[in-house]
Amino acid sequence: MPSIHPLIDNGLTKGDPNFPGGTLHCRCPSNQVVVGLKSNIAHNHACGCSKCWKPAGALFSIVGVVPRDNLTVQANESKLAIVDPTAVIQRHACRECNVHMYGRIEQSHAFHGLDFVHVELSDEKGWQEPQFAAFVSSIIEQGFDPKGMDQIRSKFKSVGLVCYDVLSPPLMDLIATFTAQKTGVKFSNL
Repeated sequence: MPSIHPLIDNGLTKGDPNFPGGTLHCRCPSNQVVVGLKSNIAHNHACGCSKCWKPAGALFSIVGVVPRDNLTVQANESKLAIVDPTAVIQRHACRECNVHMYGRIEQSHAFHGLDFVHVELSDEKGWQEPQFAAFVSSIIEQGFDPKGMDQIRSKFKSVGLVCYDVLSPPLMDLIATFTAQKTGVKFSNL
């Protein structure tokens, strides 16, 4: 079976809910980009989309969010460039090693104010473990044989992760709420 992601292939390591944060480092051998996070992450998940950074050989990325105010670039910010300026999530990657250090939404969006990060780029232990798998079917669009999807979903299930072909229900509720509020919808309990 191909690698889903090194943090999932051999089972999950539980994070520490009181973890205070730490630093992320790009993969350059010297003059690394360093990003500091002043808190743990939330909504950490395996993502099968084609936009997120994945380690070599992995089908999925592992990505979580942190409040924008809790992220600072501490070293070598000049090495960062936005991967796709037209994307909703502006992914800031190291120009040399191509690792995505953080993604930021600048426009009006349900997730504005949250930055997307890959805590596997940290040497510290205690980050929130993945909570679910999102955009699972998207790996087919990137060339994965659809005949292998049952095996992929079984692997996620074996480590306790629910698979979605969108985001988790609470995150989809946030997007729907944001959209409704923008259009002036009044909520009622039926």
